[in-house]
Amino acid sequence: MEPIRSWLYVPAHRIELLGKAMSGQTDAVVLDLEDAVPADAKRPARDRVTEALTQRWPKPIWVRVNSLESPWGRADLAALAGSAAAGLRLPKAEDPDLVRAAVQESGLAVHAIIESALGVENAYRIATAHPGVALLSLGEADLMADLRLGELGALDWARQRIVNASRAAGLPSPPLAAWTDVADVAGLAADTRAAGRRGFFGRSVLHPTQVGVVNQIFTPDPGEVAAARARLAGQVGRDAAAWLDEQGRFVDAALLANARWLVDLADALARKEADA
Repeated sequence: MEPIRSWLYVPAHRIELLGKAMSGQTDAVVLDLEDAVPADAKRPARDRVTEALTQRWPKPIWVRVNSLESPWGRADLAALAGSAAAGLRLPKAEDPDLVRAAVQESGLAVHAIIESALGVENAYRIATAHPGVALLSLGEADLMADLRLGELGALDWARQRIVNASRAAGLPSPPLAAWTDVADVAGLAADTRAAGRRGFFGRSVLHPTQVGVVNQIFTPDPGEVAAARARLAGQVGRDAAAWLDEQGRFVDAALLANARWLVDLADALARKEADA
């Protein structure tokens, strides 16, 4: 799938906000049928989402459905089956069988959101439950409550578990959960930057003011991209599997693989910018 740096949540019962979200900087929009929507508005919100998906939009739309163990989850899948949604976000993912069912019943890619201790334990099984599982992420607020944690730093081990499970399953690097303190831009930037160095790519956002920060952090630095291109060019005509570059840095297959990933990412984002 194309690289997505920012995923902006839009409450599904406020569908009038979708046009504004599409005109902003976010890479993708997530129409939220779950937490943001009151129980008595679930059904009309679902109808508004299915109607919106009959129109053409310039950015991918994912839909966060309700848990399959809730009164609304299966109806969400039935309504969205065969729609133009880019995929579904499945909350409360902890049972690989239910994740598999979400893919099979909807016919859509599934982004599994892991929000419990059991979900973390089953992360790799969830990631490999079906070829239609596209991504993993943590739902950090719910996970902290389930684990009875008092600080975000205590989730570092769970974050790395999700990174490892994603890559072991051949999935893209996982996006981060939303930063809930919208006013704390410095905290958002610091946490996002640190997680990016630890294997995450992209982040859910709750407000348009968070998008620019997240996009900037997950856009490769031009100097690093130039160095990666030079590193890849340096392998042309070499018989050796490893060598020292002009800066005296040891270059081997692992370093070249990382350079290729960085260059491919930069090129994909440049294409996205050109298309926009």
